[in-house]
Amino acid sequence: MSRAEQQPAAARPTLEAVAARAGVGRGTVSRVVNGSPKVSAKARAAVEQAIAELGYVPNQAARSLVTSRTDSVALVIPESVARLRSEPYFSDIITGVSGELAETEMQLLLILVRDERERERLTRYLTARRVDGVLLVSVHEDDPLPELLEQLEMPAVLGGRRSGEESLSYVHADNRGGARAAVRHLLARGRTTVATVTGPLDMEAAEARLAGYRQALAEAGLEPDEGLVGHGDFTERGGREAMRELLARRPELDAVFCASDMTAAGALQALREAGRRVPEDVAVVGFDDSAVARHTEPALTSIRQPTEEMGRLMVQLLLKEIAQPGRFRRQVVLPTELVVRASA
Repeated sequence: MSRAEQQPAAARPTLEAVAARAGVGRGTVSRVVNGSPKVSAKARAAVEQAIAELGYVPNQAARSLVTSRTDSVALVIPESVARLRSEPYFSDIITGVSGELAETEMQLLLILVRDERERERLTRYLTARRVDGVLLVSVHEDDPLPELLEQLEMPAVLGGRRSGEESLSYVHADNRGGARAAVRHLLARGRTTVATVTGPLDMEAAEARLAGYRQALAEAGLEPDEGLVGHGDFTERGGREAMRELLARRPELDAVFCASDMTAAGALQALREAGRRVPEDVAVVGFDDSAVARHTEPALTSIRQPTEEMGRLMVQLLLKEIAQPGRFRRQVVLPTELVVRASA
């Protein structure tokens, strides 16, 4: 048991006692406790030694009043519980975020926004400054939350972005380059009729992956064929339904690039139903290189995006924004990598 825990509350050491022990003013102790850089190394060392000797514990409530800080950040995911559970992307992001925050004193709040009522409640929560910053993932084009964060001047980092003109800090993968690499791989394997199943096209990530697909075909001298584009939503069901439609429309297709591993898992089901062998008849490539890719039959060739690293980097950028309000914004694109397995 620590010295502070052994003492009754009334006898616990005060800020003044720490100042007297360290031989500095009360304000200097306050600045050290609140992490201010405006303290000399000598004074900081004296204060830290006095805190250790006296067993001083800062009053967190009083500290929050002085600093206007809550020492908490929100990870906001505007998706359903079912999507959160089924999509490995979110679990990897959460792992990265929580792992990075474990090295700090910050608390993490996970907030799902599934409907307008929950969005309004979150708006009130953020307006009241109940958190110091926000991490927002799964960004859709018409989502009002990024604009709200800008209006509130709330430190924020997006996982993804609304467009190429995004003004907020963000971290995302090279979606276009990854899709291009996937399709170039399929073409290099001798495939001639390459289809794609997209993600939801109100998300910039899905748009970029579709653009990468088209770019690779154009570079190979192939004319665009909208009959080879199936529209999905990053889900297994969406991939299955889109693949069925593609097979009905273009039965001669011999390869498909899917905008996510979950989408590819659904596409594999539809191909089995149709009696198509993978990869002999139809080669399949996904995107994410999640755990799903290693457990499909056959194992899925996929584009690896460093999702857990994205979560960690989002936290690092957010903490810098919180420390330097209005002065620190950064936008980071992480590289992707083709991982070849049996499906292609």
